[in-house]
Amino acid sequence: MKCYRKIVVLTGAGISAESGIRTFRASDGLWEEHKIEDVATLEGYIKNPKLVLDFYNQRREQCCLSDIKPNLAHYALAKLEREFSGDFLLVTQNIDNLHEVAGSKNVIHMHGELLRARCSHCAQVFSWSTKEMSIHDVCEHCKRQGGIRPNIVWFGEIPFALDIIYDALFDADLFIAIGTSGHVYPAAGFVDEATSAGAYTIELNLASGAQKSNFDEMILAKASISVPQLVTKLLAK
Repeated sequence: MKCYRKIVVLTGAGISAESGIRTFRASDGLWEEHKIEDVATLEGYIKNPKLVLDFYNQRREQCCLSDIKPNLAHYALAKLEREFSGDFLLVTQNIDNLHEVAGSKNVIHMHGELLRARCSHCAQVFSWSTKEMSIHDVCEHCKRQGGIRPNIVWFGEIPFALDIIYDALFDADLFIAIGTSGHVYPAAGFVDEATSAGAYTIELNLASGAQKSNFDEMILAKASISVPQLVTKLLAK
């Protein structure tokens, strides 16, 4: 295997599914019996903030359950970051904290984080752990009530840190996508950006994603199996 100097990894729901984090969206287009536009858009939040906050309170509670732990794929990526001699960036579409719990440091949550909140009034972002979010919460910064929302990128909103991500993709010589469907943009287009910059591209998934023809190599297996194997090969070089 070629020696690489700059690696960008993208992870999706598939890597967390093995840890027991349910993927929200079902084949019928509903998220946990809710219409997406009702619980995952700014319009839905403005219309019924209590419904939206309750929805994410349930997601946060699930994320913090004692039996939800990183799996071997999470730990392998943390090891790759620690031991790789070049530049490494981990970009995740997931809003859980399993990468950090496993030891990853250089992580971008492009779709936000369940354990962080944002004030709609002053735009301040701050940690929010197990406490339930309520329409009655007061912002610790601007002291205004009723504006606290999850620091999550909803449909129609721009993902976080895209400038940093694209800069890394343009400079990468290896791009790895793990457990992603290839349907959600802009992340689905990252493989094209990496390819145009000359990077070698690998997809690790249970089944071929929507962008399968755009990858140089595809590995079909559970992330907990395929990721540690790939990391071992990369670090051997």
